[in-house]
Amino acid sequence: MTGRARTFFPPLLFLALAITHTWPIASSPARLSLNHNADAQLCEWTLSWIARTLPAHPSRLFDGNIFAPEQNTLAYTDPMLVPALVAAPVRWAGGSPVLAFNLTMLVGLSLTAWVTWFGARRWTGSDSAALVAGSLAAFNGHLLTRLPHIVAAYAWTIPAGIVLVDRLLDGPRRRDIALFGLVVTATAITSPYWLAQLGVVAGIGALIALVRGHWRGAWSIAGSTLAGLTLATPVLLPYARFAATGVSRPLSSVTQFSATFSGYLSSVSHLHAGWTRAFYRDDVNVWFAGITALAFAGAGIVSMAGREDTRRRGLMLLAIAAAGVVLSLGPATFIYRWLYEWVLPLRGLRAAARFGYLYLIVVAYAAAVGTAALQRRLRSPRAAGALAALVLLAVTIEAWSGPVKTERFDGVPTIYEQVANAPDPVRLAELPFYPAEGIFMNGEYVLNATGHWRPLMNGYSGYIPDSYREAADRLWYFPEARAFDALVDTGATHVMVHLEKFTPQEVADIDRTLRGSDRLVLLASDTLGHRLYKVLGSGVPRF
Repeated sequence: MTGRARTFFPPLLFLALAITHTWPIASSPARLSLNHNADAQLCEWTLSWIARTLPAHPSRLFDGNIFAPEQNTLAYTDPMLVPALVAAPVRWAGGSPVLAFNLTMLVGLSLTAWVTWFGARRWTGSDSAALVAGSLAAFNGHLLTRLPHIVAAYAWTIPAGIVLVDRLLDGPRRRDIALFGLVVTATAITSPYWLAQLGVVAGIGALIALVRGHWRGAWSIAGSTLAGLTLATPVLLPYARFAATGVSRPLSSVTQFSATFSGYLSSVSHLHAGWTRAFYRDDVNVWFAGITALAFAGAGIVSMAGREDTRRRGLMLLAIAAAGVVLSLGPATFIYRWLYEWVLPLRGLRAAARFGYLYLIVVAYAAAVGTAALQRRLRSPRAAGALAALVLLAVTIEAWSGPVKTERFDGVPTIYEQVANAPDPVRLAELPFYPAEGIFMNGEYVLNATGHWRPLMNGYSGYIPDSYREAADRLWYFPEARAFDALVDTGATHVMVHLEKFTPQEVADIDRTLRGSDRLVLLASDTLGHRLYKVLGSGVPRF
């Protein structure tokens, strides 16, 4: 490629692939959602909260309006600042949380592929072979099963970090040191999982530098990592304070979200669904890269090993892939158990399986090298381009698992405008108030919070505070007397009752109880089954 083709063709191609792999979302991005998964609803709230709060009240960024009266609730999940900055213009322009999420997801997948393409092109000298790497990095079973997690689409810092560490091993340059520091910062303010994986890449790079006696390379990697973390300190501090309260993931929980060796033969693609069914356990444990990808990656590793100028790079990639596989197995290995004891941030991670992405990104880069090596054996540039096109088509077909499941989104119900306009103080409780084991059912409430932004007692996240558990133990039994007492005791000022979530018999009981109650006053109702009440006699909440 030359000129404009090199500038515009790769990103447009990757955007087209992102649309293809997530179809039919692009056909109606404001209406089709992934809201059948509560994680998508949480991410939609998070992106919207950051877009709303960061420009106006940056000091209150982490005090999300869920799980009232708790503070620092944004620290219960990934920070998501980079995707939130992408989503912010959509929200500022009046776009819905679902539209902002969908467009941000498409941008993230395309960006991950594009950044990988840049690195692979630098390594291979082939624009077309690098397209294979970009496709494999962004459109694989792991990321495509994690579409509801918006940070999964923003994996771009991992391929960028690998290339920059490789450059620092060749010889530290100020530009590369600065770029790697910025990549570390971007990773830290996006997701602790990506930060942990980038830490593995940096650690392997520094170790290789020390073994080779390249002290400047080791110091440059360590220094730029520290500088990047320093820049991210305002975002990392709330997580440090949260961890200081004693919150950690027990190894028993990590085991449930770890990979297995059979998972590396598991796929959700249509092409491989049949023969890989025997290896499938759940969508956390899906790591089969594809026959084409593995074949060309093997050729790429052999090619790098056969050349003195790329042998060290091949060794680095093999070490990263091996580390990713071993760590993805979680407590099944003594290595993870040992790291869990001594590397304290690791105690905050539950899904050890995600380290397997390091393996997939190595396959992506190695496959591009293998494609380029085969291209060099062809006499015709046209034949070389055709080869890359065929490989790209093959890996796309092998990875495709669409169309994705969607749910129609018609906007936040207008009754929530009554909550938004209610005079202070306001602390809303949504009923049914689900117990801890059903916390994911609160996803709808969290998304609806973007329609009022008032303190909400309900919530959904990777952590459940004790105050929620205590409230749920009583409010779950609404409309019994203990639930009415709990509304007053917890400082709830307003209640949204979702009649559509109760059985007909329960609705009859609710109607009968509320008609004779002097504790709740009906403020509004709609045809969807929502009823908004004012709680009488409730204390003034502190939030």
